[in-house]
Amino acid sequence: MTAPLTTAQIREKYLQFFESKGHLRLPSHSTIAPDPTTLFTVAGMQPFKEQFMGAPAVFDGQASKRVTTAQKCLRVGDIENVGRTLRHCSLLEMLGNFSFGDYFKREALTWAWEFLTSPEWMGLDRSRLYATIYKDDEEAFGIWTQDIGLPEDHILRFDADENFWPADAPREGPNGPCGPCSEIFYDRGPEYGEDTWAEYADTRESARFLEIWNCVFPQYDRQDPLPDGTPVLKDLPFKNIDTGMGLERIATVVQDVYDFYSNDVFAPLISRIAELSGQAYEGPQNVSHRVIAEHVRSVSMVIADGSALSNTGRGYVIRKILRRASRHAYLLGLREPVLHTLVPLVVDAMGDAYPELRTEQGRVEAAIRSEEERFLKTLEGGIQRLGGMLEGVGRGGVLGGEDAFVLYDTYGFPVDLTKEIAEEYGVSVDEAGYAESLENAQNIARAGSKYGKSELFGGSQEALEGLSATEFVGYDHLEAEGQVLALVGAGERLSHLPAGSEATVVLSRTPFYGEGGGEVGDTGRLEWQGGSGTVRDTRKSPAGVFLHDVLVEEGQLTEGMSVRALVGPERQAVQRHHTATHLLHAALRAVLGSGVRQAGSLVAPDRLRFDFSHGAALTAEELAQVELLVSRWVSANFPVSWREMPIAEAKAAGATALFGEKYGETVRVVSVEGDVEYGGQPVSSKELCGGAHVRRTGDIGAFVLLSDENVAAGVRRIEALAGEAATRWVRERLSGAARVAALLNTSPEGLEGRVAGLQTQLKAGEKEAAGLRRQLAEAQMGGGGSAAQTRELGGFQVAALRLSGIEGNELRGAADKLLDQSGADLVVLASDKGLVVKASKAAVTRGAHAGQLVGKLAAAAGGKGGGRPDMAQAGITDPEAALAALATAF
Repeated sequence: MTAPLTTAQIREKYLQFFESKGHLRLPSHSTIAPDPTTLFTVAGMQPFKEQFMGAPAVFDGQASKRVTTAQKCLRVGDIENVGRTLRHCSLLEMLGNFSFGDYFKREALTWAWEFLTSPEWMGLDRSRLYATIYKDDEEAFGIWTQDIGLPEDHILRFDADENFWPADAPREGPNGPCGPCSEIFYDRGPEYGEDTWAEYADTRESARFLEIWNCVFPQYDRQDPLPDGTPVLKDLPFKNIDTGMGLERIATVVQDVYDFYSNDVFAPLISRIAELSGQAYEGPQNVSHRVIAEHVRSVSMVIADGSALSNTGRGYVIRKILRRASRHAYLLGLREPVLHTLVPLVVDAMGDAYPELRTEQGRVEAAIRSEEERFLKTLEGGIQRLGGMLEGVGRGGVLGGEDAFVLYDTYGFPVDLTKEIAEEYGVSVDEAGYAESLENAQNIARAGSKYGKSELFGGSQEALEGLSATEFVGYDHLEAEGQVLALVGAGERLSHLPAGSEATVVLSRTPFYGEGGGEVGDTGRLEWQGGSGTVRDTRKSPAGVFLHDVLVEEGQLTEGMSVRALVGPERQAVQRHHTATHLLHAALRAVLGSGVRQAGSLVAPDRLRFDFSHGAALTAEELAQVELLVSRWVSANFPVSWREMPIAEAKAAGATALFGEKYGETVRVVSVEGDVEYGGQPVSSKELCGGAHVRRTGDIGAFVLLSDENVAAGVRRIEALAGEAATRWVRERLSGAARVAALLNTSPEGLEGRVAGLQTQLKAGEKEAAGLRRQLAEAQMGGGGSAAQTRELGGFQVAALRLSGIEGNELRGAADKLLDQSGADLVVLASDKGLVVKASKAAVTRGAHAGQLVGKLAAAAGGKGGGRPDMAQAGITDPEAALAALATAF
């Protein structure tokens, strides 16, 4: 029987299928939202909002009206359901195929059907597929019944609340693009529920009928309704396709497992959690195992994408998710930080598709561990305090809203976490009272006596309305005077901020660069008469308003006050890495060819990351040539200039556009005023860029390439260091090599030869040791396996023996020899930490199963294992117990 497709194979097949239909495959966007309307990327179509609105469909220089992606999305609106239901996840992978004014319903639906049912792709049973459509969408109905041949009784018609995007748009708006949708369901069979498809029309809830695909057809422009309320839907001048299939959902179907948590991504995580906690996982009732597995996966991905844990914005949301996982680890009896040890399993499962998980693994593990340690300190005290409160309330009672707020304010307990614990005591929480207490605290903050840290990023758009664009002077100045135009927290304007509070500060004039174009936002300080504060991050709104995330340390910051803004020293390192990124891009194009196009970047104080289109790994020689070209620019110490010009002029001059930037008629062009030579040809660097740069290439200092990795099909990623970061990296490696050479009694120059010699010795020693272990095993088995005890069990002759000092290959080899010498049907060998069961072909034919037997014996011996009918093995801690269990194992 063919093994079911893995999640990774399903993902790849989907992308390959739509590439075969003329789609351009693009890598996943970051989980950090590409636009300011949401904190996170919540849908596969989100990175393409501009194309859906009519912008040119050009991606990294490639024009294509058809695009396909596997997009990692984060949705936290109903996070309390994660772990409790069969299908809720905070992180989900959305497989999408998109058309920008190209194909429409017929292609979208017939291709979906082909992918799902063709044996070459998913090979699902056609009779188990169903569809829903918008009630008036006769075109979709005709395609399903006539083109595809889906029986009419497999189709349900729903109103706009269910099968329209946005929901209820015809009646309730908003005005703008909208359209019907058609969802595809798979019947998982009566073992998941006895409801019928017709009954689903009434319940809209089913564990049996699982939605796997949603095809959205934006074909109308919704306008103001007529006076009598009649909706006005006009045809759009061009029609789009936005389809999405949840990878976790289709994997559940293809792998025929109970739910997400049983697929090949989650199963290793849950198994490890059970092992760490000593609490077996038995299914959906074990909520804590599921919560931990899902949340560690989510948090790992978002941290790898560059988000940091904090008390505001997306950092607060990630902290909240991680603390929920930490709380469930506590419920499983885990009192030490363990969540960070699960990160390698996430990397193993998803690192090939999302290489940032591999490159950022160390940072992810460190961030999770640090937060675990911090939260466990407050969690212990908070749980004890809450437990006392709940015992005082008693089962069936209500915990006061003010008490719930104190837990949040003092111990960092989000109210949903309090509700979960209270539920276990049979106690409800006065959520209205909690909300009132929270509002009262915010009112006090607005009055100036106390300020509670906001859960919202930078304030709502309403709070920023009426503010003029900030004057940015940071290209030429790292210090500037500005006036405080607005203080924003919890989505509202504040009059002032006392010491210890944190909020978003808007200045009339700033030297702080707002995050964009791959460059991180500036950090630094604000100073004013009688006070100061730390700028932790800087962003920029679409309207050009710069948003400074400020923690007030001394004094009070008041709207209208004049402040001095000082950019921190990290900016110089950022500038070095940004200019180095431009030179790296130009060098790659020179060495690899003009087909190289940027596909993403990160410019930070400690490193640069550059994604680019290229079909193969760089050779050592190519990497050396790229590094050498950049170093030549640095050595030449050319001036770096920037000026604004019409975009047509910039393109005519050969300027290269950078990934993620949106350009108007006037653009800023950054140029290196000097060329280097490669292959007898001059190589120049001229790019459209709004970022901060050094004045001369020599300011970059040292430059070193760290890695070249695959990101996606046709996309590579290089990481590099510049300046002091590069110098420190080289010095650390040289020092490390010197220390290792000293340990091996050689010089750094002789290290390679010394290691080669030791490897030869090690292999010879391993070969000799293996031979000795084989001799030891033969000696313990006796001539012809005479030392083994043979008895009849369950109709089989079973030879069993306890060995010492034998593991791995030698233990399996000894089992082979004993099976041959003893003439038994099955042999069981137990060693200090291992157990092997082997069965003869004749015994297997008669029903013997080594895998099942080893599982029973291992369970009695403090271990676990499995295998084939003819051979199986296990890790154990008590070999005597394993052999003793033989009598009852048949």
